[in-house]
Amino acid sequence: PGGLLRRAQAALTAPPLPPNAPAPIVNYVKLVAPEYKLEPWLVLAVMSAESNFNPGATSAKNAQGLMQLIPDTARRFGVKNPLDPVQNIRGGMAYLRWLLAYFEGDVSLALAAYNAGESSVDRFLGVPPYAETRNYVLKILVALHGRRTHPYDATVTPASARLPLMRDLWRR
Repeated sequence: PGGLLRRAQAALTAPPLPPNAPAPIVNYVKLVAPEYKLEPWLVLAVMSAESNFNPGATSAKNAQGLMQLIPDTARRFGVKNPLDPVQNIRGGMAYLRWLLAYFEGDVSLALAAYNAGESSVDRFLGVPPYAETRNYVLKILVALHGRRTHPYDATVTPASARLPLMRDLWRR
């Protein structure tokens, strides 16, 4: 009963799914997200911002597919065909899981890194001062109703060595 109650409470407070998300994609994300210890609402919000659910989307920076994986990120997470929706979604989820572990569940930092790269977040000790990245983070946070934390798996990767400096700056 305790587990059921916790799941019910989480469902009541979960942000809404994007209204334009196609049902097959929503169902697949709901099925697979738990493997990556991710909440479907986060994956779908990123996908909405990245490609607006277009599996053939390609950006000027050669990011591809539903989760807009650049070639280096696709290779890093074992995606051979970034335009294959299943591979792309799994690669994007693997990257999100990694970023959440690297930034200890801080959604803003994970989103900024998804957009601009984790090295940029480390270098700027937070969300980089790029208008595109700041707008991207804000857009998704609004869709998530301000959710700023997400559970993470600390065994995926060590946390950023710069995270204590970031937190120290935030306290000032």
